[in-house]
Amino acid sequence: QVQLVESGGGLVQAGGSLRLSCAASGRTFSSYVMGWFRQAPGKEREFVVAIRWSGGYTYYADSVKGRFTISRDNAKNTASLQMNSLRPEDTAVYYCAADRLVGALPHEYEYWGQGTQVTVSS
Repeated sequence: QVQLVESGGGLVQAGGSLRLSCAASGRTFSSYVMGWFRQAPGKEREFVVAIRWSGGYTYYADSVKGRFTISRDNAKNTASLQMNSLRPEDTAVYYCAADRLVGALPHEYEYWGQGTQVTVSS
């Protein structure tokens, strides 16, 4: 059974920072891609960033480039998302997801976490 568990969400003022973590368990993720998506109320789930467990290849959505940074700890099967210069429009439920191939669409990911709320106040 594959499990992805997010943590680190919360309430922050605009311009502030938060760090999200995603702990993966159930299999060896060395050949997997970890992605972060977010979904705001009334909106579709959108891609944020993805990283390969091996090689460190990363791919960011334009809306977060230069503000968000993804990293991984292979030994701990954990991926982290450092979010700086947060804006009210970053408010959403953030989900981590995993699959064998890099993708930017939700249906391309097989495994999902339960999500963690990020709220940015103006």
